[in-house]
Amino acid sequence: MTSPFDLTGTTAVVTGASRGIGFAMALALAEAGADIIGVSSSMPSAGSAVEDAVRGAGKQFDGYAVDLADRAAVVDLGTALAARAPDILVNNAGTIARTPAIDHPVDDWDRVLEVNLTSQFVLTQLVARPMLARGRGKVIFTASLLSFQGGINVPGYTAAKSGIAGLTKALANEWAALGVNVNAIAPGYIATDNTSALRADPARSAAILERIPAGRWGDAADLGGAVVFLASSAADYVHGAVIPVDGGWLGR
Repeated sequence: MTSPFDLTGTTAVVTGASRGIGFAMALALAEAGADIIGVSSSMPSAGSAVEDAVRGAGKQFDGYAVDLADRAAVVDLGTALAARAPDILVNNAGTIARTPAIDHPVDDWDRVLEVNLTSQFVLTQLVARPMLARGRGKVIFTASLLSFQGGINVPGYTAAKSGIAGLTKALANEWAALGVNVNAIAPGYIATDNTSALRADPARSAAILERIPAGRWGDAADLGGAVVFLASSAADYVHGAVIPVDGGWLGR
């Protein structure tokens, strides 16, 4: 009997796939059977670490180098991906800018909103069209704890990730009856490049760690199970959910 978590025969697009959470998600999906299309601003045409990992899992890999702050490039990417009609779209790429709100540069605000929210809507709008036409598909966003909370010194990031939670629900409301699942994963404090400044601050790092019931920072690999679940037929009746993977942070 085939497992409902078996993704053999599917193709998954993962943005921000070159490192961190995106890398881990791409590898988890490949290990579950999906071929991978990886997107990042720094993706080489061949020989990337994520390509090696995916091919090591026995699956195919194609890479696209795209700056998600470039609206025209995102439209071109979405058009190209739509022509390939992938089964799964993981909107994971993101950026962050840390400055107190009173001094937060508007240019930083604009770039964070463009990469973390607007580009994801534009890409999803294009890639979802063939999904809706055939009556099936999975769209997964990477939300954040700051989809639920305010954060400190990251007003643009918080606004964008709050927007992702709302967008997840809005798209699910429109597309659930058409066979396309739209959900999000909200990672907790994961040891990645985006949290390096926090981990380098002894007082802030200790305060965060004290708040996490699991007693540790998360690893990128901790997101693998959730993304495979939401990409699989096991989640066919899951729509508009924002699932925390946070070591218990939100339950504290």
